[in-house]
Amino acid sequence: MTGAELTAAIEAGLQEIRPFLQRDKGDIELVSIEQDKFVKVRLLGTCVGCHVNQMTLKSGVELTIKKHAPQIETVIDISGETLEEDNRDPIEL
Repeated sequence: MTGAELTAAIEAGLQEIRPFLQRDKGDIELVSIEQDKFVKVRLLGTCVGCHVNQMTLKSGVELTIKKHAPQIETVIDISGETLEEDNRDPIEL
């Protein structure tokens, strides 16, 4: 899978889960893809600070992304962080 195909597959996964987040006035955005196996996302709206957002991230977002892009190992929520605070080198989209 090329980088563009991987990005498209991940975006397709996010599009699938997005209506459920938006129903609760939340949303999600793709921040970066690292080493073709780590995905960084930012939760938005009411998802930020929600007490169930980590459960949503693992059981909803991560599983859906993996369905579209099986090589993805982990989805990381960086809500509340800036890229400068993150010590990894992201691949900007």
